[in-house]
Amino acid sequence: MNVLLILSDEHNREVTGCYGNPLVSTPNLDALAARGVVFESAYCNSPICVPSRASLATGDYVHRTGYWDSAAAYDGRVPSWHHRVRETGYDVAAIGKLHFRSGGDDNGFSEVRHPIYVVDGIGDVHGLLRTDKRVRGVARELAAETGRGMSAYTRFDTRVADAAVRWIRERARRKDGRPWVLFSSMLSPHYPLIAPDEFYELYDSIALPRPRLYERHDRPDHPVIAHYRDTWNYDDYFDAERLAVGLRAYYGLCSFLDFQVGRILAALDESGLAGDTLVIYTSDHGENLGNRGLWGKSVMYEESSGVPLLIAGPGIAGGQRCSIPVSLVDIYPTVVESICGELDARERALPGENLVAVARECTPDRVVFSELHDDGSLTGEFMVRQGTWKLVYYVDYPPQLFDLSRDPFEKCDLAGNPEASVVQARLHAELRGIVDPEAVNRIVFADQRARIERLGGVRGILSREDFNYTPVRG
Repeated sequence: MNVLLILSDEHNREVTGCYGNPLVSTPNLDALAARGVVFESAYCNSPICVPSRASLATGDYVHRTGYWDSAAAYDGRVPSWHHRVRETGYDVAAIGKLHFRSGGDDNGFSEVRHPIYVVDGIGDVHGLLRTDKRVRGVARELAAETGRGMSAYTRFDTRVADAAVRWIRERARRKDGRPWVLFSSMLSPHYPLIAPDEFYELYDSIALPRPRLYERHDRPDHPVIAHYRDTWNYDDYFDAERLAVGLRAYYGLCSFLDFQVGRILAALDESGLAGDTLVIYTSDHGENLGNRGLWGKSVMYEESSGVPLLIAGPGIAGGQRCSIPVSLVDIYPTVVESICGELDARERALPGENLVAVARECTPDRVVFSELHDDGSLTGEFMVRQGTWKLVYYVDYPPQLFDLSRDPFEKCDLAGNPEASVVQARLHAELRGIVDPEAVNRIVFADQRARIERLGGVRGILSREDFNYTPVRG
């Protein structure tokens, strides 16, 4: 069996037809969902690009690998599923954004086209200044760069889809029957919120819903959330008109992304390879999209830590919806078992499970985990989801507890509520079975302080280029 893994960037799963949105046009993702499984409760393992992609690669949590912030990118040091597939003797190609440290590292691929790595092999060092009370000045760019037209990001995604189509056609011509993996990674719908005309115009005359809990008196006053909102103060630059334009552009980018996905899937069908290929679609994290006055990611709310996740392929019945929580570390065993057969001893100790088996077995008490140690995060943030319950634990700050069956938009924090005390204690125990939050928080902050000093201290970091999103060089 082959594997086609398509990864987007910053896709809020609510803005997809197959997740119940009646306004957005995503026919290709919806068709993929119809012939496979929709995972309704999928999460990233860290809601920001670089750490999330490291977890996706290694199948492990970032507190165990050390790839825990935007200036600690994956460098090939920890074995990845790419390494495993290549070592088995099969081709594993990457086309598009990686957000790893460097092309000079052995990242495990047999072929790489159009890669994007972190800036200068270092990444976003400004994010190391987590607890400083400051405003990321580049946040104003989000509101300024909204509307219709082409951007460097949408041009890049077109090139990625072009290259993926060519790669599939080239592969089909070989007719050698050897399994392969293609990892096609696009930038949309990540900022800038600029959508090509034909996709922006799909929403030009539609009244898109106003973000939830958007009024200032409705926004949560949790100190960790407030710190993120103050650091990345995107919403300060949105008036009513800019807000409407930004939402239309985001919806347009989701439709543009869907169009590019459709091109890749059409090439797979036309090549005759679709019947022997497992297709996985997901995103590295979500997007707050103005809810609670928040934009970007970097919080544990569903809009940010949740991701779309679809699988379809041989032996997978269509029309399935799986409510069991899953996360991006589950992709490692899914790919390896599909291509290489059984997991080895090291891989069996990883936290993920094969998504095909999860959908089939539906283990109701499964726990998934996410964590955050990056820019705008005042302290270590740790999330566990089990069943319909979700606990967010902040080191030295009050936790949050949500019952997503009754409160899917996380409006009512039940932490400390006597009626939920048994559930809170159970989830707290599950969390500590995965990680010691206080110990990891100390280790991460010590590591980040050491790197700040090596970079010349706060002054040295502030002298470096700041950016709202990784530029497409050249």
